[in-house]
Amino acid sequence: MKTKEVIIVDDHVLFARSLASLVESYDEYSVKYTFKNGSELVDKFASGMELPDIILLDVKMPIMDGIATMKWLKKYQPEAKVLALSMEDDEATILSMLRNGARGYLLKDIQPVLLKKALDTVVDQGYFHTEQVTNTLMKSLNGGVAEDADKITLKENEIRFIKLACEEKTYKEIAEEMFLSPKTIDGYRQHLFELLGVKNRIGLVIYAIRNRIIKL
Repeated sequence: MKTKEVIIVDDHVLFARSLASLVESYDEYSVKYTFKNGSELVDKFASGMELPDIILLDVKMPIMDGIATMKWLKKYQPEAKVLALSMEDDEATILSMLRNGARGYLLKDIQPVLLKKALDTVVDQGYFHTEQVTNTLMKSLNGGVAEDADKITLKENEIRFIKLACEEKTYKEIAEEMFLSPKTIDGYRQHLFELLGVKNRIGLVIYAIRNRIIKL
């Protein structure tokens, strides 16, 4: 019995149709709507559409792209569970989608079995992250953080740095806002990477989300 509704937002018609067929092949999932861009999704919400169980959202689209759509959803539909879809794995795009509320980021060449796992995990647990996004994601993507993670105590400036790092600011801009030198900021970054067991800025964002340092 189909119990979980999915909406697909992607401007590539053939890909969207193939994705819809794949999702429909999963016993408990059904595709409610397919839209070509974020603007169509927003219009449908404006007409009274209820929130689906999950939204599969393309990043690169005309008229209203994935990032703009996530910003709208974050403001007007904050409970939306969104899995971002993209052909690209660049850090800036991943960071922006996660910072604006995406529950996961998948490359479009994902295997069907992993897509099913991603859907199930987001619906049941809230988030799903895969090493396919980048081979330098934080060590805890598969559920493992440092054994003493609960014992980590962050200083006030470290927490502030993490919050700023989760925004779309360069490290130079972070240094200016914290009234510190770029060299000091580099020190903060490296120290936190080692302390938290992460390998890049995306890892910091995921850590901040999971530990409620930032609110989506």
